[in-house]
Amino acid sequence: MGFDMSWFKRENGEFEPEPENGGDGEKRVRTEGLWTKCPGCRATIWKADLEANLHVCPKCQHHFKLSARQRLEMLLEPGYALIDGGLRSTDPLNFVDVKSYKQRLRKAQEQTGLNDAILSAAGAMGPHGVVLCAMEYAFAGGSMGAVVGETIARAVDRARENRKPLIIVAVSGGARMQEGIVSLMQMAKISTALAQLDEAKVPYICVLTDPTTGGVTASFAMLGDLNIAEPGALIGFAGPRVIEQTIRQKLPEGFQRSEFLLEKGFLDAVVHRKDLKSYLIRALQFMKAPAAA
Repeated sequence: MGFDMSWFKRENGEFEPEPENGGDGEKRVRTEGLWTKCPGCRATIWKADLEANLHVCPKCQHHFKLSARQRLEMLLEPGYALIDGGLRSTDPLNFVDVKSYKQRLRKAQEQTGLNDAILSAAGAMGPHGVVLCAMEYAFAGGSMGAVVGETIARAVDRARENRKPLIIVAVSGGARMQEGIVSLMQMAKISTALAQLDEAKVPYICVLTDPTTGGVTASFAMLGDLNIAEPGALIGFAGPRVIEQTIRQKLPEGFQRSEFLLEKGFLDAVVHRKDLKSYLIRALQFMKAPAAA
C-alpha cells in the first residue's frame, strides 16, 4: 500500500498533515520533527529509520553529522568515563563583533549542553582500552580554541602515560577567530604532544568527518599513524570556493572530498559509518602498542 505524501504540507522545513475535512487545528495530527530531508538525494526520511541506520541516508548513503556524544556512544563500549569536561574559555581578548564572544559561548553552551566544542573520554573499544576525543560541530562550528586545544593535549598526554591508543574524531571549521593567536597556538601545542606520543610508540588514529577544515586539518587531523575518513567528507584547509576565487580556475569534480583525497594519497582509507568501529578495532589490533617496560 502506497503512502500519500500529498497529505502533508511543508512548514518551517518540517511536514505536518493538512486538517481533515477543512477542520481546525485541534483535529490536526502533527508530525513536526518526525521527518527530515536528505541534503544528498533530497529524499524525505522518517527520522526513526535514519537513527536506526546510524544517521546515514538509506537511499544515497549520505552521512549526516553526529554529535560528539553520539560518536562516543557509537564507538565506545558502555561504561566509558568523560574526562576534562570542566574546562571553559576565559575569552582572552574580550572579543566583540555583532555580539560579544561571551554571549556566543553562553548560547552554544545552552544549545549543546557542553562547555566547548569537544568531549574527551577514556574507555574500551572492543578489547582495547583507548582515549577518544570527539569534536562537536554544533558548538561554534567545531572551531578550535584554547579549551579544545588543551583538552586534546591532555588526552594525548593521558594516552602516552597510560600507553593507551588515542583516537580523535575531527569535525571543524578551523581555528576560533575570537581567540586570535591563542587559538593558533593550539596547533603547535597539539602537534608537539603528538610527536611525543609517536616517540613513545603509542598509536594515534584520526577519523576525519564532514567538514574538517582550517587549522584542525593543518595540525592534528593529518598527523595520525592512520588517517581515515567517512564517505563524502569535505577535508581541506581553505574551502573550495575560496580556492576557486583565488586561482580563478574551476576545481575538479569532488575536489577535497574523502574519495578524492584517498586517490591522491592524503588518506589511508574511506570507511562507511556502519563499518567504522569494527575497522578501528582491527586497526588497533594491528597497531597495538607494546606493553610498558
